Amino acid sequence: MKMKEALKNRILIADGAMGTILYSEGLDTCPESYNLTHPKKIEKIHRSYIEAGADVIQTNTYGANFEKLQIYNLEHRVKDIHKEAVRIAKRASNEDTFILGTVGGFRNIRKSDLSIESIQYHTEIQIETLVNEGVDGILFETYYDLEELLAVLKDTRAKYDLPIIAQLTASNTNFLRNSTPIPDALQSLLDAGADIVGLNCHHGPYHMIQTYKHIDIPKDAYLSCYPNASLLDLEENELKYSNNAEYFSKSAKELVNQGVRLIGGCCGTTPEHIKKIKEVVKDLKPVHHKNVIPIETKKYQKQDKQEPSITELVSHKPTVIVELDTPKHLDTDKFFKGVKALEDAEVEAITLADNSLASVRISNIAAASIIKQNYKIRPLVHLACRDRNLIGLQSHLMGLSLLGINDILAITGDPSKVGNFPGATSVFDVNSNGLAEIIQQFNQGINADGASLRRNSNFSVAGAFNPNVRRLEPAVKRLEKKLDSGVEYFITQPVYEPEKIKEIYEATKHLDAPIFIGVMPITNYNNALFLHNEVPGIKLSEGVLNAFEKVKHDKEATRALSISLSKELIDTIHQYFNGLYLVTPFLKYDFTVELAQYSKSITGTQSKEAIL
Repeated sequence: MKMKEALKNRILIADGAMGTILYSEGLDTCPESYNLTHPKKIEKIHRSYIEAGADVIQTNTYGANFEKLQIYNLEHRVKDIHKEAVRIAKRASNEDTFILGTVGGFRNIRKSDLSIESIQYHTEIQIETLVNEGVDGILFETYYDLEELLAVLKDTRAKYDLPIIAQLTASNTNFLRNSTPIPDALQSLLDAGADIVGLNCHHGPYHMIQTYKHIDIPKDAYLSCYPNASLLDLEENELKYSNNAEYFSKSAKELVNQGVRLIGGCCGTTPEHIKKIKEVVKDLKPVHHKNVIPIETKKYQKQDKQEPSITELVSHKPTVIVELDTPKHLDTDKFFKGVKALEDAEVEAITLADNSLASVRISNIAAASIIKQNYKIRPLVHLACRDRNLIGLQSHLMGLSLLGINDILAITGDPSKVGNFPGATSVFDVNSNGLAEIIQQFNQGINADGASLRRNSNFSVAGAFNPNVRRLEPAVKRLEKKLDSGVEYFITQPVYEPEKIKEIYEATKHLDAPIFIGVMPITNYNNALFLHNEVPGIKLSEGVLNAFEKVKHDKEATRALSISLSKELIDTIHQYFNGLYLVTPFLKYDFTVELAQYSKSITGTQSKEAIL
């Protein structure tokens, strides 16, 4: 009997976790590698689930895609791992056991840099190998990204006539991360050709049941559900799931009442869980009708912008923003004197780096809050993905919105090892593109797991641009991806050649986004050598280095040279761009005040009061 025929009149029990058992026994590599090195152990686990009552087992291939196997230098064994996985499952199976070839997604919380076309290519290799080895169906499981799942599902349905189970993972009980209601997402999977749709992972039975109350029973397809054993618990510094097989089985009965036909387990579940499910479910009949509770439409209180964004400012007139790093100590007198001087110079915004070069400084958010409250100049806060996980990033975004600080530069951040605490941990749950996407969701009143914020934010998002590369074309391609992620304008690394400014213009003039070109005055010859040789993304010409070497013993001549070269750059910038980004060196704000005044004088944006 084929699997779809069996589902017409019965509830099928699937297996539970593979990795949970392997990790409990000391696994220190990827579970899928055991298909090659410990096949009897994998076979024994399969058999333990079948003996516990599983009608359906899945191959040990969830994480066996090209990208994940690269971590273990096993990317060249993709086909071998899949072939052995099916053969092991067949050896463990009975005549009436259904074997599903399992495929996991590339994208998760840390969104893959692979294009959707690359993902489709690598997934097809997995699918083809599984089908050729004779699986009874394909199980797409733990897909965080609906776009990815739809793409590989459509490809598979177009090529193969076998049952397809498509399962999403959601951290919210009602919505995916992009705010798509889960019932709508499952319907799109059915429309794309899935035979069985459902959810797995992240939630335990309780929250899964809450979700399935909103999901109607498909007319010509079936529902599946593979919950985790429970929420994770910390016991003696070890993360564990609850040993709750009895409770899990009672919850399975309620899932049947919600229309689920295929029930298995995900993280934390064991053969004991499956045995208990079998005992409870074996005499139950499928449910064909149920009352569906509609998901409440997301609503939020619309917050209007109180001031034009930097994007809007620079789109209409020449605009100057100045970076002024917060101190590495608690003496802030000079810093706030600099803020006041830049305010008097009518600079539009002060940009505040987020522990740049992975060096500890006063919180830029604390400094931004003081500037917002006490000065007539807006703060533009850099937000780095290095120091905060997804929880911390969203908490900071909510705090910034509460403070009315709406201008953000989304950056990935320099790795911790380049700073003065090289042993510190770099987080990087997302990169700058992922952060920009989260920020734009906040602007729609939605957080990163799709839940309502009840109010929208009004953030304007900048992106970093390093033009100091040998070839600008790849760098500009990255800008295009950032625009797709929600970035609205760009701020460049400092440039030191007028010709580079012209080159940037020609390479980016097709982009519908303002660009602030960076200028950082050089303070002395040693500073020039350091910038040229040690700071990533900055290179000086031999002419500039030689000019500073000639005046290295004369402070006044050095300053005059620095200002002169910077003004030459500003002249060129304003021929092509409205945006000027001045970087203050070592809190020497007199440099950037003078250059900001110069910029405003040549562009006619300086007020009479400032001139006087």
